[in-house]
Amino acid sequence: MRHVQTARGTAVAAEVGATAVRSPLTYRLVWASVALAGLALDISTKIIAVSRLDPVEPIRLLGGLLTLRLIRNPGAAFSQGAQFTYVFAVVAVLVLAFVVIRLVPQLRHPGWAVALGLLCAGVGGNLTDRLFRAPGPFRGHVVDFLELPYWPIFNVADMCISAAAILIMVLAVVRNVGLDGSRAVRG
Repeated sequence: MRHVQTARGTAVAAEVGATAVRSPLTYRLVWASVALAGLALDISTKIIAVSRLDPVEPIRLLGGLLTLRLIRNPGAAFSQGAQFTYVFAVVAVLVLAFVVIRLVPQLRHPGWAVALGLLCAGVGGNLTDRLFRAPGPFRGHVVDFLELPYWPIFNVADMCISAAAILIMVLAVVRNVGLDGSRAVRG
């Protein structure tokens, strides 16, 4: 948007309701910041959980609303698909590649930048476990340690993935906003 100026730095007139046009780099920086912060939080909380929690003696907090219970999960939620650990790792690599190569270059909306950052943080956090934890690369077990009543045990990466899914649904379905910030007209 162009402004007419009377003196350097002061606008004479501006369109009412106009929004600032940000550089695509801004959205990529938001995406990268969210992704790196989420990944760092996931990795650091797993390091603390592994070093401080005893798998045999869980710690109940908030009257049992939250329990810190250390497990190593070879599968997905509820340990489903334990014999397909390598498949989860390969799918995670493919998801990350798709997001970074195809979606991130299209980012022009802050909500989408946050959503994709959270998705990459979560997928990257669990992939890190699959690559670097026992029993070996692409077969590593994911560290889970947060337990709510009637819910599978999870970790920060899982929270990032869940938050990303909710945000993506709100942006794409409820608000009808595209990656580029455009709004599709429903007919």
